[in-house]
Amino acid sequence: MATCDKDTAVWRDASRPVAERVADLLARLTPAEKIAQLYGVWVGADADGAGVAPYQHDLTDEPVDWPVLIADGLGHLTRPLGTAPVEPARGAAALAAAQAEIVAAGRFGIPAIAHEECLSGFTAWGATVYPTPLAWGASFDAELVERVGARIGTALRSVGVHQGMAPVLDVVRDPRWGRTEETIGEDPHLVTAIGTGYVRGLQSAGVIATLKHFAGYSASRAGRNLAPVPIGPRELADVILPPFEAAVREAGAGSVMHSYAELDGMPVAADPALLTTLLRDRWGFTGTVVADYFGVSFLQTLHGVAADPAHAAALALAAGVDIELPTVRCYGAPLRAALAAGRVPAELIDRAARRVLTQKCELGLLDPDWDPAPPAPDAGSGAGSPAAGGPIDLDGPADRRLARRLAEESVTLLRNEGAALPLPPAARIAVVGPNADDPRAMLGCYSFPNHVGIHHPELPLGIPVPSLLTALRAELPDATIAYARGCAVDPRLDAAAGTDDADGPDAGTDDADGPDAGTHDAGGPDAGTEDAGDPDAGTDDAGGPARAAALAADADVCVAVLGDRAGLFGRGTSGEGCDVGDLRLPGAQHELLAALVATGTPVVAVLLTGRPYALGELDERLAARVQAFFPGAEGGPALAGVLSGRVSPSGRTPVSVPHRPDGQPATYLAPPLGHRTEVSSIDPTARYPFGHGLSYTRFRWSELLVDGRPPGDEPPRVRTDGTLRLSVLVRNVGDRTGTEVVQLYLHDPVAEVTRPVVRLIGSVRVPLPPGHAARAHFTVPAEAAAYTGRDLYRLVEPGELELRLSASSAEHRYAVPLRLTGPHRRLDDRLPGAVRARVEGAP
Repeated sequence: MATCDKDTAVWRDASRPVAERVADLLARLTPAEKIAQLYGVWVGADADGAGVAPYQHDLTDEPVDWPVLIADGLGHLTRPLGTAPVEPARGAAALAAAQAEIVAAGRFGIPAIAHEECLSGFTAWGATVYPTPLAWGASFDAELVERVGARIGTALRSVGVHQGMAPVLDVVRDPRWGRTEETIGEDPHLVTAIGTGYVRGLQSAGVIATLKHFAGYSASRAGRNLAPVPIGPRELADVILPPFEAAVREAGAGSVMHSYAELDGMPVAADPALLTTLLRDRWGFTGTVVADYFGVSFLQTLHGVAADPAHAAALALAAGVDIELPTVRCYGAPLRAALAAGRVPAELIDRAARRVLTQKCELGLLDPDWDPAPPAPDAGSGAGSPAAGGPIDLDGPADRRLARRLAEESVTLLRNEGAALPLPPAARIAVVGPNADDPRAMLGCYSFPNHVGIHHPELPLGIPVPSLLTALRAELPDATIAYARGCAVDPRLDAAAGTDDADGPDAGTDDADGPDAGTHDAGGPDAGTEDAGDPDAGTDDAGGPARAAALAADADVCVAVLGDRAGLFGRGTSGEGCDVGDLRLPGAQHELLAALVATGTPVVAVLLTGRPYALGELDERLAARVQAFFPGAEGGPALAGVLSGRVSPSGRTPVSVPHRPDGQPATYLAPPLGHRTEVSSIDPTARYPFGHGLSYTRFRWSELLVDGRPPGDEPPRVRTDGTLRLSVLVRNVGDRTGTEVVQLYLHDPVAEVTRPVVRLIGSVRVPLPPGHAARAHFTVPAEAAAYTGRDLYRLVEPGELELRLSASSAEHRYAVPLRLTGPHRRLDDRLPGAVRARVEGAP
């Protein structure tokens, strides 16, 4: 056990500075004890091939000898509650017991850091599933996402978890990439604003945020997972890196996960230029760098830059990877042998161990009064704790309210011809499509039901998830609703599940007989199952497209609910490892939609997806089109509220929606030659541009002010270190409450290097009742025009610019020309000043 002076040692004195305590402890550890701090253990990992990480079935095939593994201590515990279904209080108690064993086994009694996934909520059985990050981007609401992050952090802390593996700050470059759903969007400003909000929220609860995936992962060639990334230094600097830099410098993120990518032939896990020179020396990052799962091993097995596990460990450690996750392969015996043989300098071991121990000290894990039981919940949270002897509710009313609000704000109305929406309250409605009565259609791939629960088909989802069909019946009690599935999302998914109707009647119910029981009832018949006894249920979905078309032909309006089923590594149509060759709807859904449109009945297409899809010529024949990016457990009621008109849609597209499914995917963030030109037969113009979204009310913009005055004949002159103020009055001139999203874009017509035609630099949501007005203000520093010039440094240069107050990246309401004056300014290693936005006068 511990040495005799353990209780009086400097490292145990909570009144001493952290650096002093860590230095004292580090000096007492043996090399083996230091190395034990540099890896995690995944005790519950499944080695039968049902993986939740790349190559998990190949890389977790060795039995875990727990007493041997923890004899010298342990750095991390990997996903103690998120690997298999376990009732939260039971899981928290098991985690506390594991921590007690770790403390008892080591000489110094140092606990492990427990980490979990938390991309769309705590990825654990029974926890609220929030909308997926692409829906966060659609909300354009960083403040709300910060509140969501705080709630998720509170859930993690309530069971004894210290670190959350989120947010994903990758900027979408090609939406064919399966992990598009995990991102916030295609614009670095939007990703920065929303992502830093989430980091602040999560860390406000005492949980370390982990930035993923640093860096370049989303820019792979052809949108393939783990494919080479052939981007240049300016795209890296101006598109990929800004969200990470802001999250480190402004939000104080505590951890960074290296990406699987290789940039121009250099795997990130072995690149000290990124993980040390840039991240630490230039940005001042002081936290820990953790490996993406098995990323250190991949230096040998996938990238071919390491000859063996010891070589992989040496490369990663030298580059700056402090902790090997999810379990020990390279940083254990191979690293110990390499250290003993002189192949790895002891200084690198000390460097990484110091960082890990610093984090543990900051978390209170080195304090003499540390208790393995999770902290008692805040008053009024509604959660219990094992220490208090009560249950732990990870899906309480406050979580549900927040999930509902974010879902409602993220739903985006793309098209609404002839005011087809809202739906008439007493209409005859045909609800068809494979996602209409499938609760899982609301959930992304990093939700527990789709990430882990799919491997436990004998169990319920764990939380109530109403399908859209169920929610619509509740929302429109006077309507006559008939239902047909029409087709599968993708027939191969049903075949893999061994059924023609994988989303059976129990798909969304909760059950008191779930793992370890003792959970609350899921909420009765509306919890996510269809009532087969309802005379309007129309539950016969065996008729396929013909049955669906017949129902549509006999209805006043048809609601076609189409899209994706999220999964992992080919077990879905969206999600990690579920890349696609084009942006056509999966399976036979395009043909189903064509059959519905051909009936002549107005068709409202509702897409529940993880990426944008192109509908081609069918789009012009739709009465309305609604987009929801996996809106979470409250997505059904949120969508039903939008369709009924109870909720006025306010979401905006965080990614461009293309015209053609077989066209080359393109983001709006491109220089002139990246848009339509006369020298190419491919027109990449989006069908619905970035930032687009309709409302059920109308807004009038007026009274533009520049520095507090109406604009004059001459453009304002602003020094390269100066600031300009803009504002516009927004009035709701319709008859419904609604929210306008005022967006500010920058146009730089002449620069040292090619620049995007426009790029987002600010936005603000303006909620207004009918007849009310409010003023949207923007304070714009000249540094907002900074970019990476010829010498690969950020600069602000004098010259002509244009600021555009806009409803989307393609719909500009006011253009404000200005001239920057003064010297060229090189910003060196600091963030440019950001635009500040606020609303004055909103009720």
